[in-house]
Amino acid sequence: MLFSQVIGQNHYKQELRELVHTNRISHALLFAAPEGAGALPLAIAFAQYINCEHRSETDSCGVCASCVKYNKLQHPDLHFAFPVVTSTKNPVSDNFISQWREAVLTQPYLNLDMWLETISDDNKQGSIQKEESKEILRKLNLKTYEAEYKVMIVWMAEKMNESCANKLLKILEEPPQKTLFLLVSEHPEELMATIISRTQLVRIPRIDSESMRARLREEFSVNDSDMPTILHTAGGNYLKAVQLLSSEGVNDDFYNYFTQLTRFAYAKNVPELAKLSDTLAANLGREKQKSFIEYCLKMFRENFVLNYKKPEIVYLYKTEKDFSEKFHPFINERNISALTKTMNEAYYHIERNGSAKIIFFDVCLKLVVQLRS
Repeated sequence: MLFSQVIGQNHYKQELRELVHTNRISHALLFAAPEGAGALPLAIAFAQYINCEHRSETDSCGVCASCVKYNKLQHPDLHFAFPVVTSTKNPVSDNFISQWREAVLTQPYLNLDMWLETISDDNKQGSIQKEESKEILRKLNLKTYEAEYKVMIVWMAEKMNESCANKLLKILEEPPQKTLFLLVSEHPEELMATIISRTQLVRIPRIDSESMRARLREEFSVNDSDMPTILHTAGGNYLKAVQLLSSEGVNDDFYNYFTQLTRFAYAKNVPELAKLSDTLAANLGREKQKSFIEYCLKMFRENFVLNYKKPEIVYLYKTEKDFSEKFHPFINERNISALTKTMNEAYYHIERNGSAKIIFFDVCLKLVVQLRS
């Protein structure tokens, strides 16, 4: 992974390069960033840059023996630890390393749900267990094979359980020489304070609009009229932008589900709402259920704004706009807070593996009341 392949984040790329140029590489860095901002690809690019045999002032060469192996995530001195499903017999990352490499090389901006869906089909939670800490300690106490630095990238470090985190405290404080820990986290506040205190924090923001726009134009055919809506909806999350552009069928499904949901709710058609709840629970996986709830929140928000006759700040596609012409009066100051609360609570319970069937039916019943407020 080259720095040039990481979208935007130019300020942070320069800071990381300066650490190398001035020989001030910390033994442990914590890359904290929201989903889709690029913390993982940035961490990999930084590790590759450190160990590149012919790096320039701005990037790795991409062609030396070290870079070739890094490009495949197969360098013998590059190690990964990441969440795995705990029901496996030996829950350590090495047992999933082939799937991991394929997933990251396919989409380096992947999120936790995408990864867990790759290795498990039953919506189980993932974590980094104490068995992983033993493997990390074993690997880092070995001598380097080829590179100057031995690198351990811990992705979703907040998923380390307490036992695992405690076992790593000493090596984080006193690592072997030329050893580099790169912790990647979307929720650093969930990490133990003693872990955070032993790392140098690199707080990475969402991707800026201009960098996102340039990358989307490079990779996709995006109409100029649709670009503002995509950028606004993605909110600096490259993964979400890709999903919006490459999953039109899913978005069509979301639109159809949303129109059914609101029409049945306004008509107080409880039997049809019950059927729709079953459909949403059966046809959408947990990640898509969460995405659908986010879609509903977006539609409620944009329809609320439509009431203020400010079309320049309304971000809807043509089909959505056509529907919203008649729908937006039903979303107003009397019900927008309740609607938002209902959907946020549903998202919270879906994320924590609640029964989707019950959660969506509860949403349906609440909308029957709220849409008539």
